Amino acid sequence: MTKYSHLAGRILLALIFVIAGIGKINDPAGTAGYMEAMGIPAILLWPTVALELLGGIAIIVGFQTRLVSYLLAGFCIATAVIFHSNFGEQMQMILFLKNLAIAGGFLLLASSGATAFAVDKR
Repeated sequence: MTKYSHLAGRILLALIFVIAGIGKINDPAGTAGYMEAMGIPAILLWPTVALELLGGIAIIVGFQTRLVSYLLAGFCIATAVIFHSNFGEQMQMILFLKNLAIAGGFLLLASSGATAFAVDKR
């Protein structure tokens, strides 16, 4: 049963990044505008898309699990601080804490490394 829990956990952690990456591909101008409004150069749009989409897929299939988990944990913390640190708005605080919780999940995954049904295990 544990091996199925590990696979389900990787999928659930990564799904938000795959969907977010696809969303950015579908509206690059809107995303770039939002990034610039938050003080982030639009040139970082495509590296962000690559990290979210390719990183999410890598976590799902279990490829370079430790490295990608550390990268996505750092990304979650950075985006929490940059985009969700207006604690005067309850929703921003919730999103900040959500990002921290996801980062925590990735740090746990990084500590365990490859689990069942992972390319890294082959």
